Amino acid sequence: MSKFKIVLCVFAFLFPALIFCEDIRVQITDTSELSKDKNAVAQLGYNEAAAVFLDKDTRFLRGIEIELTAPQYWLSHHGALAIVIYTSPNKTPVKGNMELVAKQIRTDIIANRIQTVYQIPVRKNHGLRNTPYATVLSTVLPSELPLIVRIMPIAKEIPDEVQNIRFQLNMRPILSEEGAVKINVRYPANLQNKPWTMLVDDKIIESPNEEQLLREGEHYLMLISGDYRNESRRFVIERGKNIELNITLQDLTPLIFFEAPDNARIFLDNTRLSQTTVPRPVEPGQHEIKIQVSDYTIIKSVYIQKGRTYRIAFTVDLAVLEED
Repeated sequence: MSKFKIVLCVFAFLFPALIFCEDIRVQITDTSELSKDKNAVAQLGYNEAAAVFLDKDTRFLRGIEIELTAPQYWLSHHGALAIVIYTSPNKTPVKGNMELVAKQIRTDIIANRIQTVYQIPVRKNHGLRNTPYATVLSTVLPSELPLIVRIMPIAKEIPDEVQNIRFQLNMRPILSEEGAVKINVRYPANLQNKPWTMLVDDKIIESPNEEQLLREGEHYLMLISGDYRNESRRFVIERGKNIELNITLQDLTPLIFFEAPDNARIFLDNTRLSQTTVPRPVEPGQHEIKIQVSDYTIIKSVYIQKGRTYRIAFTVDLAVLEED
């Protein structure tokens, strides 16, 4: 190893958060894809690497977790190998021996323990924190993917036991507490493209035609308009899931539903209705309702308001009196 490379390696171990590009020659034994629904798993040995590609849909990700698991007998040979994490290779990694230029984002001597865990953010406001069990890297992905994880020798002489050692590499998505909703609004045929306002949890949505990222849990939607009926819905967001809500707007013409026996004769403003099983559109204002069943007649005056729905039901009371 040249004097420059020795100095470079020492410098990297002293400052593991430092990011720089370097020429590497590496044997890539595994390539896989990581997504919000899929982990990436590989077996790595001495002087081997795995390349991991991240699915383009990173909306629900806070970060990527890299877990390196060593076999039990590694505890007797620690100090001979390092884990190196690269991004931004100048070529697309494929299986086999490759010469690459890549950005090194972490170099650590593999610790004297069974598991080593790193977490790499994929958004600026990720909320990840260092713990005794996991180290959070300062680099923010995914623009610099694919990711290359390499096991590299650092000792002059590597014992045969170490050359034959196999590490388990598990990479998992760290999901945010979010899901997405796409709200599809349809207009009535006779009333197209009038203005309306969308609110979710009482907050105005500035781009209602776009998909909305929301925290998991129950939410309340309202569509408010002076030209359509107001609409409201409750819906539930699940972590990492997409849902669609379809809402058909209705105009503000009032509607009347009638509930009466089959033999009833129903009159609206002295006009007998031939069809009473479907909602009846009416103009706002005062209307007279008359329902006749046999010789029994009920007449009632009703004031109908714009944008409202009315249900008019014919009922007959039965009084039961108890006497001493």
